[in-house]
Amino acid sequence: MKRAQLTEKLLDLKREKGWTWKHICEKIGGHSEVLVVGAILGHMKLTKPQAANAAELFGLSKVETAMLNEVPMRGEGIQMPPTDPLIYRFYELVMINGPAWKALIEEEFGDGIMSAIDFDMVMDRLPNPKGDRVKITMSGKFLPYKYYGATGNNQEYGFKEE
Repeated sequence: MKRAQLTEKLLDLKREKGWTWKHICEKIGGHSEVLVVGAILGHMKLTKPQAANAAELFGLSKVETAMLNEVPMRGEGIQMPPTDPLIYRFYELVMINGPAWKALIEEEFGDGIMSAIDFDMVMDRLPNPKGDRVKITMSGKFLPYKYYGATGNNQEYGFKEE
């Protein structure tokens, strides 16, 4: 069985049982809903205890359970640019706001990146009389670029220079 086939099986079971993502995430436990749903969709991995919880919930075989604990090929099969309107809006956010985010992060932290590995994300619904709002909070560790071969008084890392 391929990972994409396992994802389809899990989605079929979700539909058949009438489960919500919230229910599935509560049963699997251990991480944010974004990470757990990402694992069910094939782009993240579950820990062994989480995979065991998923196996119990979905009635999975040993091979299927092991697949949920394997490092996936993240982003595989996602068309670029994305064509789904909701996903495209995130792509658009990065295209339009990315240069400003980059400039502001570099001014505040120095030469480096915000990690997508040492990272946390929370999604909330904010009631609003004009239409509920989606609030996504992302927090990633700042990782300065390393300037290899630095000698003398030259800084080794791209922290903000004073």
